[in-house]
Amino acid sequence: MSSKKLKLLLIFVFFSGQAISQNFIKKYINGIINDTSDISKPQFLIYPTVAFAPETSWEIGLSSLLVYYAKRDTTNRLSEISGFTFITLQNQYGLWFDHAIYSDRDKWFSLGRIRLQSFPLKYHGIGINSPEDNLALVDANQIMIKERLLRELRPNLYFGVEADFQRISQVDFVPSEEAPPFTMPLGSEGSTNIGLGVGLVYDDRHNVLNVRNGHFAELAFLRYSPAISSFGFNAVMMDTRIFRPVGEHGVLAWQAIGQFYSGDVPFNQLALLGGDSMMRGYYLGRFRDKNQLATQVEFRMLPLPLGFSKRIGAAAFAGTGTVFPDFSLASINKMVWSAGAGLRILLFPKKDIYTRVDVAFTQEGSGFYLFVGEAF
Repeated sequence: MSSKKLKLLLIFVFFSGQAISQNFIKKYINGIINDTSDISKPQFLIYPTVAFAPETSWEIGLSSLLVYYAKRDTTNRLSEISGFTFITLQNQYGLWFDHAIYSDRDKWFSLGRIRLQSFPLKYHGIGINSPEDNLALVDANQIMIKERLLRELRPNLYFGVEADFQRISQVDFVPSEEAPPFTMPLGSEGSTNIGLGVGLVYDDRHNVLNVRNGHFAELAFLRYSPAISSFGFNAVMMDTRIFRPVGEHGVLAWQAIGQFYSGDVPFNQLALLGGDSMMRGYYLGRFRDKNQLATQVEFRMLPLPLGFSKRIGAAAFAGTGTVFPDFSLASINKMVWSAGAGLRILLFPKKDIYTRVDVAFTQEGSGFYLFVGEAF
């Protein structure tokens, strides 16, 4: 083949490839925006993300989401599997997976998460009165796998086993320049802990990514035996959520959580206050101790009555919480608060799934969050 013909062929292939790529992207975006698919058909979405949060600074990532009904039966609950990989300006990177999977007729329920990450975080010490200025930057590699496998006992009531695996390694505490001397916490040299236990869950939600009317409550007990773990301790977890419709498009949502640990608990597995769900505006672990109580309320308008669009919603939220070492009255002496608001953009109209963009404020600063699905 002559060089001229070869050049023409390469040009043709290049522009054909561009045309095919542009056509594919156009169809992909159109499919998301217009959601023309059969409601019973599984839907998979992959998209780049840019976000800002107190614990990460600016974050660039790639997210994916699979939603489906078991056996394509829309009377079953909507199952979701999400994945997220990221890198941040704080030299953090990781791979996350979350899932809430319901079997046919909702007889089995699997709820879990996986975190594989290198995630340097600021360490402020232990307790609700820990200083606002961080004591150290903790650099470490982490593996966290939590899974629940539950069987329906009666309508909406599930019972089953729970397991939690957490490993933190290559831990390096880098003290801040102006930090006073402090005692290194338990687990500062790393640890591997395996918790096994049981859980009781009441769940009548139909769409876990956007609940408009329903309830969720979990009570779990986990034992981290020193025979299979670096440390021996126990954990009791409680999580209650109530969702009520208000008018035609409004939703009033409420959540309360309790985390109670006893024994030799390493610093990375203490009850951590903050994050992208509960107490938004504080980074995860700003406050930590053996026990935590926190609650939040959120009002969502999905969608807003704008007239020109039915895909834009909004939310306002507020929460309060505390951490403490024990249940003596003297130890529960301070609560912190957070509040904020956000926009909602309807992603899958037929499955009623929104993307949320939240801005949260606290007495110590603010945070910006971008995720698919509501915070709780």
